Amino acid sequence: MRGKEVFYPIGWDDNGLPTERRVQNYYHVRCDPSLPFDPNFVPPASPGPEPVPISRRNFTELCHRLTDLDEQAFEEVWRRLGLSVDWSSMYRTIDDDSRAISQRAFLRNLARGEAYLAEAPTLWDVTFQTAVAQAEVEDREVAGAMYRIAFHAGDATAIPVATTRPELLPACVALVAHPGDERYGPLFGTTVRTPLFGVEVPVLAHHLADPAKGTGIVMVCTFGDNNDVTWWRDLRLPARPVMGRDGRLLASAPAAITSRAGRAAYRQLAGETTLAARKRITAMLRASGELLAEPEPVRHAVNFYDRGSQPLEIVTTRQWYIRNGARDDRLREAMLARGAELSWHPPFMRTRYENWVNGLAGDWLVSRQRFFGVPIPVWYPLDGEGRPRYDAPIVPADGAPPVDPAADTPPGYSPDQRGAPGGFTGDPDVMDTWATSSLTPQIAARWTLDGDLFDRVYPMDLRPQAHEIIRTWLFYTVLRSQLEHAELPWQHAAISGWVLDPDRKKMSKSVGNVVTPMDSLRRHGSDAVRYWAARSRLGADQVFDPAQLRVGRRLAIKILNASRFVLSLGGPGADGADDAAADRELISEPLDAAMLDRLAGVIGQCTAALEAYDHAGALDRAEEFFWFLCDDYLELVKARAYGERGDAAARSARAALRLALSAVLRLFAPFLPYVTEEVWSWWQDGSVHRAAWPDSTDVRLPEPPGAVLDAASEAIAAIRGAKSGAKVSMRAPVRSLVVAARQDYLDALTTVLPDIQAAGRVESTELRSTDQPEPAYEVSL
Repeated sequence: MRGKEVFYPIGWDDNGLPTERRVQNYYHVRCDPSLPFDPNFVPPASPGPEPVPISRRNFTELCHRLTDLDEQAFEEVWRRLGLSVDWSSMYRTIDDDSRAISQRAFLRNLARGEAYLAEAPTLWDVTFQTAVAQAEVEDREVAGAMYRIAFHAGDATAIPVATTRPELLPACVALVAHPGDERYGPLFGTTVRTPLFGVEVPVLAHHLADPAKGTGIVMVCTFGDNNDVTWWRDLRLPARPVMGRDGRLLASAPAAITSRAGRAAYRQLAGETTLAARKRITAMLRASGELLAEPEPVRHAVNFYDRGSQPLEIVTTRQWYIRNGARDDRLREAMLARGAELSWHPPFMRTRYENWVNGLAGDWLVSRQRFFGVPIPVWYPLDGEGRPRYDAPIVPADGAPPVDPAADTPPGYSPDQRGAPGGFTGDPDVMDTWATSSLTPQIAARWTLDGDLFDRVYPMDLRPQAHEIIRTWLFYTVLRSQLEHAELPWQHAAISGWVLDPDRKKMSKSVGNVVTPMDSLRRHGSDAVRYWAARSRLGADQVFDPAQLRVGRRLAIKILNASRFVLSLGGPGADGADDAAADRELISEPLDAAMLDRLAGVIGQCTAALEAYDHAGALDRAEEFFWFLCDDYLELVKARAYGERGDAAARSARAALRLALSAVLRLFAPFLPYVTEEVWSWWQDGSVHRAAWPDSTDVRLPEPPGAVLDAASEAIAAIRGAKSGAKVSMRAPVRSLVVAARQDYLDALTTVLPDIQAAGRVESTELRSTDQPEPAYEVSL
């Protein structure tokens, strides 16, 4: 409507854990990569007690099949809602083009040293059996207990240590206290023995230890939490992992446990889950006298994968990372500079971005141990004993992506060399779904595939998204653009809030308070749903309120009825092309000119609001004017529009109404596309959504009158109030109207008095000049 062409593709984010979980539940299957592909596999018609194991290829085919069905349902909703996306520019995060672009970008990161493979402590979800990135972690408060246990100094002194994870005692590698804590100063540089296992561990100083927490001295285990990882790195401690990827303690005790009693104690824990091992070791400590007090109940924050149901563990794994500035000050400063360069709507959301960048604790972990995703596009040569050489990854040829290392053969090898000594093996992992979604501007613009399109639309203008994924989608997209293009991927970020239920709680499937959109669309209509949604301001959460849907529906119906009345009056332009200039020439009455002057101001306010990304403000201004137009102005000029005061006065009213209707329909068009398109089709050619956005000069006259509109509105409101108070019909006559006000007010009122008298059915009017600041009305029925 502003004369520009808009590039607005639709994209389906369909890879990743949510899709896998849905496929597992929908078809009652589970993926077993060791199984061969079965081209004749048919999902079970009725689920049995256990999920059916199937090959990775069979599993991913089911993922594609189900996402196809889901996307058809989503498309039906979005089309019915009236989203103005370009349905001919559709992409999916798992299609061939997206995989090619995602893999090509990763390989370029690898070539520049921005992507790297490392074996390190990793946040691990034991349910989904995959690594998790820092941005996907959320803290949840859970019930736990504080255990006070006795470590033993060389002189047999018991050193009380408080912990919430006694099951990690066999993984203990040190005790740490704050360097300024005088209680433990004499112990620094000495060793103590762990309870039950008798392992000598050092007592060390570190500034992160909190003297006020617990007993002030902490056991460092590899690994219980992120602090353990920090202490392990900073103090160069050994690693003694005991937690397996399945969430159970490993079968073999750490080599540091050498005593017969210690190894016997560990055998009682081997293979147990975290909770079972915690319960068992508590009983063992109680029996040995090394549990200094009964566990004290506490509530504390624990790390969870944002889609998971079990606390995360930290295990040592080999993973792929992309540098994000966590350990590179120059890159961190560049990312902060990009955040400052970006226009944020609302501006305070920039703080969330900066806090995230400043709080990065490690590089971005991009590999996942899952099945339905973009494969990591590398292979590894095998040495003479069949062991992978992870330090010498093999990459595909430049034009090869998309590739699947599990099925494709790397350059220089033959298929029969897969898994053979001296041959190769494919990387079994897929990329984090954000590693593809972080490239959605490049994917939409077909980077490396369509140079002409990319050059015309990249960098883009706007990223609309919710606030909780600033640290993931927004940050990662800015990062990938910085690494690849050294510029922002878009100029503006419009950050929305959440939809809340009537109790102001976030809607969640797990809570069961989700309202699906299709029911609301069918019951209230698309314009009503859009009206409710458009009233939410950027950065603010919006309560789902059926009452607002009803208000939106009432507004749409009122637009239909008011438009039908205006167009029924006839006149030039009422059944043909809009001619604003001709209509302006017909305006002769002060009230009409005053209404159009107010409309010109509203057009300016709506335009300024939209340019400032305040869509809710634009809707407010348009709606406020529309109800004034219907409730006050239309009632004031109705009799005149019917011709009761002559042809010239009637033509003025009709022309003003047509000018107002044309502008109002265009002001409402972005919010209520269906009703405005319907009314526009009654009297205009083409689509309202291709019509020019209204301009104040379209409706404002060269010499608009003064405050006649307010005077007329106040007078008719007083008349209505009197009739309402007397409980008589609004069509009942008024014997007399007396107005006492300043002379300038009376002068303004005089110019519109005929319209007031006609609308209020006033038989006689008396105007009294006074010095009082506010006008007074006396209505006699």
